[in-house]
Amino acid sequence: MAEHPIEGLMRTTMDNLKKMIDVNTIVGEPVETKDGKVIIPISKVSMGFVSGGSEFKQSDSDKNNSSYPFGGGSGAGVSVQPIAFLVVGEDVRLLPATEMNYVERILDNVPELLKDLIKNFKKKKENKEDENFNPS
Repeated sequence: MAEHPIEGLMRTTMDNLKKMIDVNTIVGEPVETKDGKVIIPISKVSMGFVSGGSEFKQSDSDKNNSSYPFGGGSGAGVSVQPIAFLVVGEDVRLLPATEMNYVERILDNVPELLKDLIKNFKKKKENKEDENFNPS
């Protein structure tokens, strides 16, 4: 069975979209700073794609030809929006590129806060054990 013209139209559009977007569009190329940290940009990619066509009925004089004339078109749109930067150094941090509300900011800092609390409790426990140590 012969390929329908709309299949070629859709294939061309999809091939062009593949050329425009790859994994480096979403997770960008890492950049190393002078102090040894690595910054990786992260983006959100949104895309839309539409394709359509129509076959037109032939006039009575062209009935010997079994195929109908085809008219069609396709279109696509792509939006790339930076959303964050991943900073890798002694620790890993995700820095948003957009404004965060207060709840998101608090939730983002909870792991670091817990680490600090655990470290302080361990120090207090060690200091208390040192005070209670009484060699005889």
